[in-house]
Formats: sequence, C-alpha cells, structure tokens
Amino acid sequence: MRTEKTRCLIIGSGPAGFTAAIYAARAELNPVLYEGIQPGGQLTTTTEVENFPGYPEGITGLDLMEDLRKQAQRFGADIRSGIAVAADLSQSPYKITIDGTKLIETDVLIIATGASAKYLGLPDEQKYAGQGVSACATCDGFFYRKKVVAVVGGGDTACEEAIYLAGLASKVYLIVRKDHFRASLIMQERVLAHPKIEILFKHNTIGLFGENGVEGAHLVKNMGELNEEKVDIAIDGFFLAIGHNPNSEIFKSYLETDEQGYIKTIPGTPKTNIPGVFVAGDVADPTYKQAITAAAAGCMAGIEAGRFLNAV
Repeated sequence: MRTEKTRCLIIGSGPAGFTAAIYAARAELNPVLYEGIQPGGQLTTTTEVENFPGYPEGITGLDLMEDLRKQAQRFGADIRSGIAVAADLSQSPYKITIDGTKLIETDVLIIATGASAKYLGLPDEQKYAGQGVSACATCDGFFYRKKVVAVVGGGDTACEEAIYLAGLASKVYLIVRKDHFRASLIMQERVLAHPKIEILFKHNTIGLFGENGVEGAHLVKNMGELNEEKVDIAIDGFFLAIGHNPNSEIFKSYLETDEQGYIKTIPGTPKTNIPGVFVAGDVADPTYKQAITAAAAGCMAGIEAGRFLNAV
C-alpha cells in the first residue's frame, strides 16, 4: 500500500469540508481533501437552495457546491476523488486508508463526512429524488406553499417537520407506521391539535406515483392484519423524517460519539477528544443539519487546524 504524508487532511466534500479547505488553504496548510462517496455531499440532491446567504435568487445544490469547490481550489486545496475506508487515530501522525490502496499520514485531521438520511428503501424514492421527495423540510418546504405534503415518521423530528410544513402547506399528512408516536408528549399534543395536520396511524408507504413528479402515495393501512386496506393519498411532496445515520463508523474506536453515532465535540469548538482531530458539519450535528451551520463549523475547524499546527 502506498503511503503519503500531509500536514492537513480533510475527509468530506460538503459545505463543511470545502469551507474547512478554504480556510486551511488560505492559512497555507496545503490541505488535501478527499471527496468521499458523494462528492458535494447531501446538498447535491437538493434542486434549489434559497436559504444560503449570498444567493438572493437561489441556487441549485450542485452549483453551490461547485462554487465552494472552485473557491477551495483557488487557494490551493488539493481536492481528490476517494473514499476513506479505515482510520488509525491511536497516535500522531494519524493514518487514514483511502480506497484500500493508499495510506495518508497527517498531522491534523478534519472529519466532515456528513450524515446520510434514512430512507424507506422504495425504488420510487430514487425515481422522484428532487421531484417531490425530500429528507429536509427546512431545506425544501418553501417550495410547497399552499400545497399538500406528507411526512413519514413517528418521532420528535417527524412531528417538528410536520408542524414546520403546516406553516407553509395547505395540508400535511403525518404517516406513522405504528399505532402510537415515539415523540415526546408535548410534540404529540402539538401535532394532534394542529388543524392542518392529519395523522395516519398504522399506515405504511409502499410506493409513490405521478407523471412529472410526486402526485400521490400508495399506502397500506393495518399491514399484515385481517383488515388490511390499500389507501392512496394525493400529495405534492413526500418528506422523510425517520432519522439520519452519521458517517462516523470508521472513527468510533477512537472518538467519543453519542448514542446515535454523532461525533462529540468540546462545546463551542470543533475539537474532539483527540488533539489535532477536528470535526465539522452533519457528522457532529444532530440538531440543525443546514448548509450554513456546516459551513460555519468548517470555518472553525480550518482555523483550529492552523492554530494547532502553529503551536506544535
């Protein structure tokens, strides 16, 4: 296996990774960035981004990430294709295996691997990606003003997204697989009392339909029971709110994580429990999951990486 040494390695190419690269490159850390399994991150699956500062007319997710990529390259960031498949953070220099063929030894490491939204696993979710299927109400809810949408999930996140969307849409279906919520009592009370939210307990989504985007969902009520019944609902948007999986697996042996796998940081900083290892973006953020907060965390990580190296 080939070995290469670098001062600053960044893993991940979403807003956090690219912003970290911009700051690290401007500080002349000569950062190497590996783009990972989804170059540009989750934002590349979003058609229109209207809430990122500096784009008053909005911008597509692909174009926004391309702008950030070019900006990082402008300052000298070395951006490469490749996936981090293993990590050894037991001592410095830290070792990251790329694609099983290359070992990178680095003095500082910035982890910006993001989090992957959980999906139901339906082929239609891919078919209608960017055409009515979303895993982020805050990102895409604006496009469904005065329209009918559905949210899938029974936890706090699903309830929060249903309430948020109810402030924009004309109606929100909340599709809950079980006959009860997993959400906190206060969130249950809010959705139950909301006049725009209709809760469909004991419903499973089995498909979506529509000619030029999502126009409805195929559901099954009381699946597996004697009174099983197929139900179709007319909707314009279909939102997944069944959680995210932080992409932290290869680091868990070394870094502190919460129960869900999100990497823990020293509060108010991008620092982890290992000196010289920093984290930014959704892999450490179970709460906001926004491009702007990821970029801000990337800025912090890039600055702290420079401070760390200058202090050594």
